Amino acid sequence: MAATRTPARRPVATTAGGPRGDAGPIERFFGVRASGSSIGTEVRAGITTFFVMAYIIFVNPAILSFAGIPALEGQGPPFFAVVAATALVAGVMTLAMALSANYPLAIAPGMGLNAVVAFQLVAGAGLSWQAAMGVVFMEGVLITILVLTGFREAVVNAFPLTLKRAIGVGIGLFILFIGLYQGGFVRVPVALGESVTAPPPVPLALGNFTTLPFVMALLGLLITVALVARNVRGALLTGILTTTVIATIVHYATGAPVSSVPTAATLPAQAFALPDLSTLGAGINFEAFAFMGILAALLAVFSLMLSDFFDTMGTVMGIGAEAGWLDENGRLPRLNRVLVVDSLAAVVGGAAGTSSATTYIESAAGVSEGAKTGLASVVTALLFFAALFIAPVAGMIPPEATAPALIVVGFYMASVARGIDFGDVEIGLPALLTIVGMPLTYSITNGIGFGVLSFIAVKAARGKVRELHPMVWIVGLAFLLYFALPALQLGFGV
Repeated sequence: MAATRTPARRPVATTAGGPRGDAGPIERFFGVRASGSSIGTEVRAGITTFFVMAYIIFVNPAILSFAGIPALEGQGPPFFAVVAATALVAGVMTLAMALSANYPLAIAPGMGLNAVVAFQLVAGAGLSWQAAMGVVFMEGVLITILVLTGFREAVVNAFPLTLKRAIGVGIGLFILFIGLYQGGFVRVPVALGESVTAPPPVPLALGNFTTLPFVMALLGLLITVALVARNVRGALLTGILTTTVIATIVHYATGAPVSSVPTAATLPAQAFALPDLSTLGAGINFEAFAFMGILAALLAVFSLMLSDFFDTMGTVMGIGAEAGWLDENGRLPRLNRVLVVDSLAAVVGGAAGTSSATTYIESAAGVSEGAKTGLASVVTALLFFAALFIAPVAGMIPPEATAPALIVVGFYMASVARGIDFGDVEIGLPALLTIVGMPLTYSITNGIGFGVLSFIAVKAARGKVRELHPMVWIVGLAFLLYFALPALQLGFGV
């Protein structure tokens, strides 16, 4: 979500706190007035940031449950637990960002990364949700080590900017496709698992537009797009809630099913409840190595790592440039603190069973409202803590109400494609294969692999092998083994 440019004032301090004369404790710690802001401005901006990203409280559980996380009939954590864990992780890590880095940056379980867990690791690779969260946990530990050793920036610099952008665009298209499928706009012509003697005439087809659930999804999309087009704050959250209210009214008025989930759009017995924290700790799990094999598991961890820290670097530097926080060399003060907190957020998100948490581009909304210090993120964190108790209400949200939000989020993420030069085969072809490989193969790992290997191939064809960073060769070899693994297993009778 784009932010309007604000005056080039940076939060004062080389530390999160520090003495500031006779000022009060808030001023001494955050330096609100010294940064050119006010407590009122910071509070308003923090509320704004919460409302533009609060959709994750509903969307994250929807994505995870869509692919069996949580599974029904006690096979996974209850939906309410994922809602509570999502709000808790967002609150804790956003507060950590405020207190450590003193920037108005908010953190929550990341879109795209939750899709990797649900659709690639669980639905695709067949991992249990605990083992899939274990992959996220390991990825977070790896990123944290890279940050603490100063190696993370070196890894980022080893890959061309176009591939970094293409990864984000590909994840956006993946999310957009999930929204289209979840809302009934597209369908698979032959149901998964159905016995057939011939392939379907086309891989995908238009959905059944005569059903009431599709009408709800279409109505939700129209409402959400209208709100976004009019630059309404919290458009995604407002669209989700409005569609849910309409679906609930239609359900009780007609008695007809308005969702693919029978229990959705029905009033809960109570509006609030104590948070269910049963998923906490479930992601400290290493079963993926035994289930997938060491190479496949390591590649899953590595692909998550690539997606995670490339996305974070783009988000942080993009917001920093818009807010005027960057120094004369284009560097963000206290960047290492931001990266440490963001990396630990991946660890905490995986351990808590919510998928990897990361810094949100929606933080730009608060910046555009005038936020300049971590005080704004303290306000955002407190609102996430309050959301811990709304799980029964979240259970009302039908997937047809969250599908429009996924489509719009996919659009936002795909907008990065404007920075890719598709006219140059050396740049454009690897980027395009990365982008389309993710939704078409239902795998973010595959998309990254297509991009890395084609990038190496084009460079080699042009006689530019010496331009390739050694890290690129290492990653390329890993992906080559990854794609050859099925044939190797077949050849050795594994």
